[in-house]
Amino acid sequence: MRVIGTAGHVDHGKSTLVKALTGINPDRLKEEQQRAMTIDLGFAWLTLPSGESVGIVDVPGHQDFIKNMLAGVGGIDAALFVIAADEGIMPQTREHLAILDLLEIPRGVIAVTKMDMVEEDWLELVQADIAETMTGTVLANAPLVPVSALRSTGLKNLVQTLDQLLSQAPPRPNRGRPRLPIDRVFSMSGFGTVVTGTLLDGQLQVGQEVEILPQRLKTRIRGLQSHKKSVELANPGSRTAVNLTGLSTTDLARGNVLTTPGWLEPSQLIDVQLRLLLDSPRPLRHNQEVEVFSGATEVLGYTRLLGVRQLEPGQTGWVQLRLAKRIPVIKGDRFIIRQPSPSLTIGGGVIVDPLPRRRHRRFRPDLLKRLDTLLAGTPEDVLLAELDRRGPVPAQTLIAECRLPTEIATTALAALLKSSDIFTLSNTAGQVDNLSYSKALIASRAGWATLLAQITASLLDYHSRYPLRIGMPRGELKSRLKLETRLFNEAMQRGQHEGMLAATENTVRLSTHQVKFAPAQQAAVDKLLADFRRAPYNTPLPKDVAAAVGDEVMQALIEGGQLTRLSPEVILLTDTYNEFGDWLRGYLKQHQTVNVAQVRDVFNTSRKYALALLEYTDEQRVTKRVGDERVLRE
Repeated sequence: MRVIGTAGHVDHGKSTLVKALTGINPDRLKEEQQRAMTIDLGFAWLTLPSGESVGIVDVPGHQDFIKNMLAGVGGIDAALFVIAADEGIMPQTREHLAILDLLEIPRGVIAVTKMDMVEEDWLELVQADIAETMTGTVLANAPLVPVSALRSTGLKNLVQTLDQLLSQAPPRPNRGRPRLPIDRVFSMSGFGTVVTGTLLDGQLQVGQEVEILPQRLKTRIRGLQSHKKSVELANPGSRTAVNLTGLSTTDLARGNVLTTPGWLEPSQLIDVQLRLLLDSPRPLRHNQEVEVFSGATEVLGYTRLLGVRQLEPGQTGWVQLRLAKRIPVIKGDRFIIRQPSPSLTIGGGVIVDPLPRRRHRRFRPDLLKRLDTLLAGTPEDVLLAELDRRGPVPAQTLIAECRLPTEIATTALAALLKSSDIFTLSNTAGQVDNLSYSKALIASRAGWATLLAQITASLLDYHSRYPLRIGMPRGELKSRLKLETRLFNEAMQRGQHEGMLAATENTVRLSTHQVKFAPAQQAAVDKLLADFRRAPYNTPLPKDVAAAVGDEVMQALIEGGQLTRLSPEVILLTDTYNEFGDWLRGYLKQHQTVNVAQVRDVFNTSRKYALALLEYTDEQRVTKRVGDERVLRE
């Protein structure tokens, strides 16, 4: 199913031609019929000689209603561009042509109307002028068909030309993500609220749950019509009327989008490639107020010029648009901008990132390169650029949020994994990662290098501030990096595998970091350790250790594994504790139980030290207490 949109100057006969072709008067409003001038969108349809049913969106030509024209021209497959033979090229002819060109409408036919009102020589001159005007635009090679709607001259040729043109067009893709930009909202007696639009993608089905954006209103499809015929299923590219349950016409408006729930996120910042028209009256300035039109949506916005200080007429550049309200758009959508006063179309282009994470800083080469990739790159390039920017993310999140169709993104991700351009973060075996791990964290080399650089910078800062600490507490590093738990843990594992990090259950350090004492500190440590060796089970109290070497040095000795703190009041040499542990296991294997008094007597120590030793082995799950005795844990 196809949709054709009319375009052209006011009073050049668009609506009259549509009625002559279809038998349907697209001017549905009483005021339109009284004034003989199209004010709002009109709709009709016809069956082509090939048997294909084609919808027609008739748009107003008067400059006062350009906004209504823009609401209907976005989703069309071809333009029926109407130019009256008696007037030729007029102001709205040029503006409508500029709009079609900016929207990159892929094909069109030029109907030269009112041919019965001019001589043959004049008709030839007008056609030559039209052909020259179309040079360099999307309609440069469009066929010109002279017609007279009133006398039905040339209509058969026009229909055949349209049929041939549309037969060469590829079918509308069905990516399973239906979007219906709403261009009309009304109520029908006995049915309730009805919305209409051109279904851009996917299918809609009676009974299906749908969502209205940006309001996020959930509803169900009560009924579907196409060309006033009830259908159970609406296909991509069709003019579709949708009867909705549970919503009032006051809940909805032109510019809303009907879609399936859960996949389309409305945007308030969008990154775009924008072309300023050559006949724009002035350059486009940074932070300039503009009216933005995409699909059937109109919203006020402000320009953020990313690569230039101002965009000159005829130039193309990268712009971030900050919108006054959220709108539902996707990558690849075309848009138009107009200056509010005096009202005039000045440019347009294509959306390359509908959901940038933040307001961009200007004049950043890396940003401009990334936008170039998003615009022109292969699916693999797009995924790689996304991973370079975001760092490691779950594979399923990358596929869902990369602005590519799911099937294409999945195939591209598989190709990247096989080429080793990207990898799963937890895979350190050097094997090809398996895409069946859909929840695996995926990283590009550059994205991982960026994250590792952030980890390294945080640890370097910590080591410089606390040179006697063996490492940074894991929780503090995780908080500083603002990483979720799974990503943090897998990053620590990969950093250790690559030899950059050394981590314990409690701390993380750079593998190159070593605690080094000053000469005076080392002398105090040597004396302290000698005292510990002389009386291994009657060691100095922690407060005396701290007084001898300092709190930081004492903590470094504990973190470094030279001392083990059994309790707030007992510290031993780690070697001493290990020797005790060996003795304890052997003793319990032979005698099954041991108590505090026995440990005290064997090691000639005090009850405090014996109790601390056994309570610590309980904590380490070497022993467990049964009454006053300890036994080995199984």
